Amino acid sequence: MRSSEVTQVSLSRRQLILGASSLAAMPLIGSYALAAPAHTFKQGAFDITVISDGFLTLPISIVAPEASPQEQADILRRLGGSNDTVQPRANIPLIRSGQDLILVDNGSGDKFQPTAGRLSANLAAAGIDPASVTKVVCTHAHPDHIGGTLAPGAGLMFPNATYVISAAEWQFWMDPNYRTTMPDVLHEFARGAQRDLSAVKDRVTLVKPGDDIVTGLRVLDTAGHTPGHISLELAGGDGLIITGDAAINPIVSFEHPGWKFGFDMLHDVAIANRKALLERAATDKIKLLGFHWTDPGMGYAERKDNAYRFVPTT
Repeated sequence: MRSSEVTQVSLSRRQLILGASSLAAMPLIGSYALAAPAHTFKQGAFDITVISDGFLTLPISIVAPEASPQEQADILRRLGGSNDTVQPRANIPLIRSGQDLILVDNGSGDKFQPTAGRLSANLAAAGIDPASVTKVVCTHAHPDHIGGTLAPGAGLMFPNATYVISAAEWQFWMDPNYRTTMPDVLHEFARGAQRDLSAVKDRVTLVKPGDDIVTGLRVLDTAGHTPGHISLELAGGDGLIITGDAAINPIVSFEHPGWKFGFDMLHDVAIANRKALLERAATDKIKLLGFHWTDPGMGYAERKDNAYRFVPTT
């Protein structure tokens, strides 16, 4: 998809899309320091550890822009938010598959909000050497998902890894003419994406939906949040889908899957893929792991009324 085709970004409400610097400047709430301890479980032949990268602070007007004031107040209460902001977590799966150690996204690093970027410290706390990571799979190129590519100062945070990203995502963000083809509001994100993706350009593998990362780990098309957003499906048991940001919130995305989310770039595509993902998960009872859900970010979708409800599980 060409940059010029991304026309559904919510430019009509400027508060819905904020640049990374604007988000970083927001006041911090709470004391969620190094975040949750690592959570480990098995999924078929895979050993999975969910490592926290900390949390973000987002306005409720981004999380639920189509909600009424009363609905926004209820969502804030249920999410434990205050001052019209919520604090979505950042859950990063680490997958052991044979000789491979696969990280799904690498967090914010030191380039986004100061309450995020805790992956490195939490990997160390779990006894995991960044040099042992063999693959980093990028669900998409937003700064809270690839901002940890470069270590503070210089060099790669995961020096021995190859990087996997969808071809559509790479093509979109690496557009050399982004200043004229993308809306101004995306320019800061594009600069960050080009910085991080360029740093690993010699070790990137481009994939498409249906490809396997390794045997039993398959790429799913969940475009819409970004033009090349992917999720990952793991074989074994009743299955597991690592959703990335295809369903951003355990309340809003499940109970109101047809609502827009402020950071989705292609709203109609995002809504259609979100509904399809949740419907399949509810029908087949597939476990889901969400990046921004309450840690450790795992649960099921159950049908409720004309939508779904999130049922957390460990």
